[in-house]
Amino acid sequence: MDVSAKGSWRVTAIHHIAFAHPSGGGPTDDTLAAFGHRRTHTERGDGFLERMYATPGGYLQTLEVTGPGTVQRFVERRGAALHHLAFEVDDIDAALAALTQAGFQLIDDRARRGGMATRIAFVHPSALGGLLLELVEASDGSASHAAEGRTL
Repeated sequence: MDVSAKGSWRVTAIHHIAFAHPSGGGPTDDTLAAFGHRRTHTERGDGFLERMYATPGGYLQTLEVTGPGTVQRFVERRGAALHHLAFEVDDIDAALAALTQAGFQLIDDRARRGGMATRIAFVHPSALGGLLLELVEASDGSASHAAEGRTL
């Protein structure tokens, strides 16, 4: 089903792919620089440190455990691993309304503040066969370089 056809929203890009890891156990600036990826943003969350690395077509996000929370529980269960995929959308409120109407289970029924001055919401993994999906709406001036058409 094309849920985007039911509303005035669309996926514009893959915003980022997130990798969760224990403290001190993930990719480093130096290892990612060897692949041409530079860190563009760092921000603390509830029990984790988020780092964003610019890649062609989106970002690689690393989530380093710094204390108790959802990232720590994920790493305890699965070890260092792919955490989620994030789609950039042009209207997150319309996307959430259309997904709710289509019967998708959501973690967030309303958008909330995300890193890099974005608005975010998560679709429950049970809705997508185990894949945790984040929806990201970039604020003015913080659009992903994928959506801007820039190649790094």
